[in-house]
Amino acid sequence: MKRRHEMPFGAEYRGDRQVRFRLWAPQAREVDLWLSADSRHLPLGPHDGGFFELVTDGIKPGAHYQFQIDGGRCVPDPASRFQPQDVHGPSEVVDPNAFEWNDETWCGRPWEEAVIYELHVGAFTPSGTFAAICERLDDLADLGVTALELMPVADFPGKRNWGYDGVFSFAPDSTYGRPDDLKNLIQQAHSRNLMVLLDVVYNHFGPEGNYLGLYAPQFFTSRHHTPWGTAINFDGAFSRSVRDFVIHNALYWLTEYHFDGLRLDAVDAIVDDSSPHILTELAETVRHSVEPGRYVHLILENDRNQASLLRRGKGCEPLQYTAQWNDDIHHALHVLLTEEQDGYYSDYAQNPISHLGRCLTSGFAYQGEASLYRKGQSRGEVSRDLPPSAFISFLQNHDQVGNRAFGERLSTIVDPQILRTVIPILLLAPSAPLLFMGEEFGARSPFLFFCDFEKEVAAAVTAGRRNEFVRFDRFNDPVSGERIPDPSAVSTFRASHLDWRAASEPNGKQWFLLYKKIVCLRHKCIHPHLLSGCAVKARYQVIGDSAFVAEWSFKDGAHLTLQANLGRLAVHLQPIFAPTIYTSENIDKTGQDSVVLPGWSVMWRLEA
Repeated sequence: MKRRHEMPFGAEYRGDRQVRFRLWAPQAREVDLWLSADSRHLPLGPHDGGFFELVTDGIKPGAHYQFQIDGGRCVPDPASRFQPQDVHGPSEVVDPNAFEWNDETWCGRPWEEAVIYELHVGAFTPSGTFAAICERLDDLADLGVTALELMPVADFPGKRNWGYDGVFSFAPDSTYGRPDDLKNLIQQAHSRNLMVLLDVVYNHFGPEGNYLGLYAPQFFTSRHHTPWGTAINFDGAFSRSVRDFVIHNALYWLTEYHFDGLRLDAVDAIVDDSSPHILTELAETVRHSVEPGRYVHLILENDRNQASLLRRGKGCEPLQYTAQWNDDIHHALHVLLTEEQDGYYSDYAQNPISHLGRCLTSGFAYQGEASLYRKGQSRGEVSRDLPPSAFISFLQNHDQVGNRAFGERLSTIVDPQILRTVIPILLLAPSAPLLFMGEEFGARSPFLFFCDFEKEVAAAVTAGRRNEFVRFDRFNDPVSGERIPDPSAVSTFRASHLDWRAASEPNGKQWFLLYKKIVCLRHKCIHPHLLSGCAVKARYQVIGDSAFVAEWSFKDGAHLTLQANLGRLAVHLQPIFAPTIYTSENIDKTGQDSVVLPGWSVMWRLEA
């Protein structure tokens, strides 16, 4: 089976050694094609809308090419399908039809079955490649996860990067392998009944290797600004071509690579004053383009907590976006587990139990309330009418681990017994859970912020990284700041690699069995009721300073109850006479109907 996505830009191999080259360069007077093999240059003809185009014969897949702008600098293709020599080198002509797909029966999985596993391709295995991930797929399937989420793979400068500094949105980074290696990973995952999701970045480009400003400055606008500087132009003159670039990128990954979904990074940093908003147009285009019967999931990271982007149709189908990473639930749990109250954790320092209960039963903790961290600004929209599947819960992810000064995982800063109490809260609650790579075997290796820029940019990033932590008491002097690992050092990247030896040690095996047991229980006891219908009635009640009870009533009549004590002292609760499906190890198994919960314990009950 063949898969390709036709785009209005880039190099399109049409077979019989014929290629169409097309570049959007509204600022250019003339554009030439340079072919590396024989140093030929061929002129592209101007077309409407600022495009230049050439259809030529005698070029095979694998040919390297660049565009020369106005007789000056040669630049790569911004829609390159592959950059074999990194971001400053030539682009490569790729024939998508050269890859033979064998997953033609794969239609994905319902979102209600999602148990997500986030990983960084370069740090997940010692070799850091797409091919190496294939060797671990059986382990992940055995764990019970149903979806892999890859941090961004779009080509970035250098040999190591989190991926959020990508500058070639259509080209898998050559450090990880060739395009066919990524396609093989996806179909290998599909053969094990695993979905594959991709993190994509539409709010900015990285600081090195982005040549768009030379020949298409209209791609950006000074009317809006983002944390990374000048914004992408989604709403001004020439924005139609910019919007098409982003929308085709989403369709490209979903079609040509057969990804099962996309996670859109920090969409709150996307500025668009036009109508429809680019997020709306992108989602609606994807929904209308997906073939019938195929499950495709669109996920948001959105600090604005815009519940309106997650609304459902009459059949509970997402009208735009499937789910959102729920930072609120992480922050509430983190305060409870660590008692840290710096930065955005300050919004959850008061009544973290209540914030947690609200997240579990109605989505966001902030649904329009004022945020102390944001100087009193209101944050969020009402989310209580959305199904639990519209929210993704997690204890750890790349941001929450990697944005700590030393990249510490919870396994190194929280008592193991306390962690064992919280894990089943997220894994058995109706919202989709997400695990961060290594979490399942209690990995203790850090996940640090790392990159590989040229010298001047690297120095600025290192200084900026250390300045981020000046507001924290333990880093407000120069000596302490110097202790923060240098993002540009190779040693920082190497330290962030998963240590798979820990997975085979007794402690690692115990953690794995715990996660596997609870995930299996989720598949058996929770998923069937999530699939029964959209309407879920939920409520919670806080008891004392540290305990709460949360309840969910599903459309099929099942009733799920969580009793949790997240404090040191035992609490007395009202008895609930329903079958128990999970209890913490420190609860007396002979007294499952007891109204006393010891410190740091949970009990799940399900009446089907």
